[in-house]
Amino acid sequence: MRRIGTLLIASTLLVPGYVDEEEVKSLAHFIASINPDIPYSLLAFHPHFYMSDLPLTQKSMAQRCLEAARGAGLKNVRIGNLHLLK
Repeated sequence: MRRIGTLLIASTLLVPGYVDEEEVKSLAHFIASINPDIPYSLLAFHPHFYMSDLPLTQKSMAQRCLEAARGAGLKNVRIGNLHLLK
């Protein structure tokens, strides 16, 4: 019998000026209230097409968001697409 893997993964796009560590903390609290083992990815933003006037996600902001999510009780948090961070 094959074991079923993760059925739910949450992610947040870290758009500068729209999403900050307080918002990530609130989202992470909600996710942790369901199950603190739910995987959570924080994704770096890259300006493209309609949102080309916004900056890339700063590495320091991504790190603060990672710490906020872990502080909210999530156990499996990672920063995705690291190559986009500046």
